Amino acid sequence: MSEYFLFLAKGLTLVVLILAALAGLLGMLARARHADKSVVQIKHLNRQYERMRESMQMALRSRKSLRGLWSRKHTQRQKKPHKPDAEPARRRVFVVNFHGDIMASAVASLREEVTAILSVAEPRDEVLVCLESSGGIVHGYGLAASQLVRIKDKAIPLTVAVDKVAASGGYMMACVADRLIAAPFAVIGSIGVVSQIPNFNRLLKKHDVDFEQFTAGEYKRTVTLFGETTEAGRAKLQQEVESTHTLFKTFLMTHRPALDMEQVANGEHWFGTEALQLKLIDELCTSDAYLLDASAEADLYEVSYPAKKKHWLAQLIGLTNRLAGR
Repeated sequence: MSEYFLFLAKGLTLVVLILAALAGLLGMLARARHADKSVVQIKHLNRQYERMRESMQMALRSRKSLRGLWSRKHTQRQKKPHKPDAEPARRRVFVVNFHGDIMASAVASLREEVTAILSVAEPRDEVLVCLESSGGIVHGYGLAASQLVRIKDKAIPLTVAVDKVAASGGYMMACVADRLIAAPFAVIGSIGVVSQIPNFNRLLKKHDVDFEQFTAGEYKRTVTLFGETTEAGRAKLQQEVESTHTLFKTFLMTHRPALDMEQVANGEHWFGTEALQLKLIDELCTSDAYLLDASAEADLYEVSYPAKKKHWLAQLIGLTNRLAGR
């Protein structure tokens, strides 16, 4: 009997351990499934400005005047609030920050932020995009620019503010704005397209290494890392670059028809003061000055969608699904 109970205890222990491991695995899977989900965050910037103003007043006023200031504020709080119908509703300015890299990875957050804003914005409101980008891949910044076009399609006024740089794909986004402002020394322009790739074919030949590539379609591959580049391949790639540049210029002309394309679409960039003369921007102004002025007559809301990195287990599951061909 003692041996039987000992065996039973071992068996129960094993079952409990297996159940605990399964429960833990299911919990990790559930967390991994929801790890990449985020929510839109809202910050009321008027309150931030008010706190800054109060801090400055406290630092500059004497004790006597501070007592009077707090007494007046306390009296105002004791008064009955005005009825909502007695005061006209103030317009709202929704602020979005876009810091672009070469892959335009911030577009993942931008699309969520724009969707959230469009769900509540009205034509009397405004969207301000504080944009910083030196450009990058064409399709990434094309999608980012399309997100801003969504705002204009809903007849919501769109302002883009550039404090440092809006070049190449960054300017493709900025040009969509109804009003484009920039700091005096912000870098603007670089309306051009570049494609570059190293080629190791001669190095492989030098070491007697063969490179074989099989394609279907004459232009499936033109210039590659390891293959020998032909004149036909170079010509085709150049044609694709020129075609992309033409699309870029056409997009600009749609949104800023006053531009002289022969003058500005040569890949050159300019500082804000020069960009104003070339009509690349509409006004010299920093985003800080614009927001502070707007806070006097509008409610400012900063909208952000902090995309979380996927849990390592979610990444592993995704990789497994791709390998399985799902």
